[in-house]
Amino acid sequence: MKTYSYKDLSKQDIAALCTRQLEDDQSIDQRVKDIINQVKTNGDEALLDYAFQFDKVKLDCLFLDQEEINAIAAEIPEAEKAAIDQAYANIKKFHAAQIAKEAPVETMPGVTCWRETRAIEKVGLYVPGGTAVLPSTFLMLGIPAKLAGCKEIIVCSPPQANGKTNCYLAYCAKLLDIDKIYLAGGAQAIGAMAYGTASIPKADKIFGPGNRYVTYAKQLVQATTLTAIDMPAGPSEVLVLADETANPAYIASDLLAQAEHGTDSQAILVCTSSQIIDQTLQEIARQLEALPRKDIAAKAIANSYTVKTDTLAEGMSFSNTYAPEHLILATDHFQALIPQISNAGSVFLGNLTPESAGDYASGTNHTLPTSGFAKAYSGVSIDSFVKKITFQHISPEGLNQIGKTVEVLAAAEGLQAHKNAITIRLTTKDGY
Repeated sequence: MKTYSYKDLSKQDIAALCTRQLEDDQSIDQRVKDIINQVKTNGDEALLDYAFQFDKVKLDCLFLDQEEINAIAAEIPEAEKAAIDQAYANIKKFHAAQIAKEAPVETMPGVTCWRETRAIEKVGLYVPGGTAVLPSTFLMLGIPAKLAGCKEIIVCSPPQANGKTNCYLAYCAKLLDIDKIYLAGGAQAIGAMAYGTASIPKADKIFGPGNRYVTYAKQLVQATTLTAIDMPAGPSEVLVLADETANPAYIASDLLAQAEHGTDSQAILVCTSSQIIDQTLQEIARQLEALPRKDIAAKAIANSYTVKTDTLAEGMSFSNTYAPEHLILATDHFQALIPQISNAGSVFLGNLTPESAGDYASGTNHTLPTSGFAKAYSGVSIDSFVKKITFQHISPEGLNQIGKTVEVLAAAEGLQAHKNAITIRLTTKDGY
């Protein structure tokens, strides 16, 4: 990891450091377009071909039914079952607290306005299954979808080597009362949920993280269909802001936790102490050797960096420019920094709060904006699965109160029919 001195960086240097390395996006552009077009045109046939090509399995059917899911779920070991149960309970508790009913507002006498929540009817959940299978993502997406009341939940995940799914995903499906898992991954799964095939229903909105192919596919279908997406969610990233009160071993473990996601993950350390930076780099080298995915993590670490700042305020300024998916405040002084945070997907406070707790079981959602999109997007929540519809009702008193205002504004804009819609009601008795 290369170390930069914040005081030596220009605004242009900082902007360049905070720009994610997406140089291969142009190279995948045409490939993703071809995949999406094949799925749109050939449906299930294309999905079966891609399963053979990319997943190295020959499928006879593109989904697992409830009977198969239950049989696979029964194979889960007790320890993993208990862990998933605990994570499920915490995530459900946190997200259930987000459900709220808004009270009507009388904006003036006789004019009442309010909003009501309606669930998105058909949602597609993409659960990655490439270098790592993520039952935690299934919970993070499935729980708020269920709590929101979505009528149809379409789950796509790449088939495993045996042409099925694993016991962890199957058990999550059982907990969530989801009776089908569709065996499709990558950009082709996104295309299937955007356009629909004979086996896979079309979704109104698609959720879930993935690699750059998945991210680009989501953005492409959002631009070319009526299918919405949760957010651009590409390679994972973490920024650790630390000072002399931090523990280098903890910091190293947090950076490596992100690095093992994939070679294109980013793990950034911004720190006020040169000694902590040096000790952290030594810890990274030591801990890396014990990781089963050390080759992946090592490549990600090689493409990451550290920034030495004089103050935590400077570090926070850098962080807000970077807009990390995950922000860890590895300091005893985190409380004073909270008001300074303007751009981050999810924040982890203090030296005993690792990002992996949020990834799995604390309760917050781990489907978060990456690549700087935290400047404009929030992570997945109940709100992601619902629409807010506005209502208004005007009584006779309200019409008299608001009528003149609308007539004047409509006339000022030259929209006579708009004005007439008020005038005709004011000048007729009982609407006749």
